[in-house]
Amino acid sequence: MAAGGFSKLPNGTVVVALNLPSPSPAGGSTGVRVLVHAQNRARALTRLRNLGLRAIYLRGNAAPPTPDEITAVLHHPDGLIWRTAPDAGVAVTELWHPIRALLRAPAVARRG
Repeated sequence: MAAGGFSKLPNGTVVVALNLPSPSPAGGSTGVRVLVHAQNRARALTRLRNLGLRAIYLRGNAAPPTPDEITAVLHHPDGLIWRTAPDAGVAVTELWHPIRALLRAPAVARRG
């Protein structure tokens, strides 16, 4: 089960954070942290499911988004970002990426 959580913002919207296993076959054991900004928790999860991440559930609030994560997702035009999940006690220096960079299929060179 992936850890996750949410924060309700003053305007009534929510930011949902989920730690997920890497969706790429070459992803190894490193997971990803996904942030979604939406009108409510159900819509946030629906946004992820519509992208093909079908088995996404949010149970509890064990790992809510930090204030820095909330700022990052609110300033992104899509409101849906990811980066490698941080290890315990290790500072994260990686920048946030748009979700399409995570779900994009690897390019295959065609021979002609």
